[in-house]
Amino acid sequence: MKSLRSSSEQALKYVEKASRIRMQDLRDNPGARVQGRVLRSSMNQAGHTIGELERAAKPPLGWIWGDFFRPWHRMFPGDKHFNGDINLRREYPPISLLELQRLIDLGYLDTSCLIDLSALCNTKKFHCNPSQRQFGVQLTDEGADIFKSRINLEVQWASATAIAAIEKAGGRVRTAYYDLQSLRAAVDPKKWFLSGQPIPARKAPPQQLVSYYRNAANRGYLAEPTAIAESEQRLAELVGYERNFTATEEFEEKTHDQVFLGIPSGPWLALLTRKSSTRPPRLSRSTTSNS
Repeated sequence: MKSLRSSSEQALKYVEKASRIRMQDLRDNPGARVQGRVLRSSMNQAGHTIGELERAAKPPLGWIWGDFFRPWHRMFPGDKHFNGDINLRREYPPISLLELQRLIDLGYLDTSCLIDLSALCNTKKFHCNPSQRQFGVQLTDEGADIFKSRINLEVQWASATAIAAIEKAGGRVRTAYYDLQSLRAAVDPKKWFLSGQPIPARKAPPQQLVSYYRNAANRGYLAEPTAIAESEQRLAELVGYERNFTATEEFEEKTHDQVFLGIPSGPWLALLTRKSSTRPPRLSRSTTSNS
């Protein structure tokens, strides 16, 4: 046995006998502590401000120092009529062809029936609030290359690409106007029927929207059927697909003043328990005078 051991053997022997962690072996990680700046008491003003300036009165927003009589809001008054008609504008919440195809694939929409504003709102995936001047749904062309469902669709606004995608798949699209009272009934039919109010008749669009809904290129519900057929054929030749007009004749369509398909407009009441609609009897003049 060697009396003199090497330095490596002595080091290993020391590590075996020593404890794994000792207080004198603990050190901070590199960069864990930052050497602070030494401040004397006479110079220690870090974080202190002048209280008079903190509590002093501040100038109004947009004030430019140096010109007391010409502040910023007087020099640049802006447009007095900016967003002046914000309470009269109409908003159309968008829904894309991609989202529409997704709702059809998941079973939220029935392609054998008319898909209108009531059907979209009943899915609880699309919301329209008439109190915020939302006047229906706007169909966007996102997902036009993957849309494959043959549907009968009624929206309030649609682009030419979205119209071409639906007609290429063998479907039909119409743009129709709803006034505020008809919108309240269409977005939540159950609530409207339970209120006991008669089914309203759709009013004609305002003057600035008549040209849009009478245009066959927009598939307006006020356009002539022959003009719509010619526009469909013209769009099919432009995009490059064959339009089948005989298959579109079986689609159901509302009248100009109809809110719900199959229920006439006017003084009709919907009976949810009987799942039917009834018209209240008219009072004669003699009955009205006696009462």
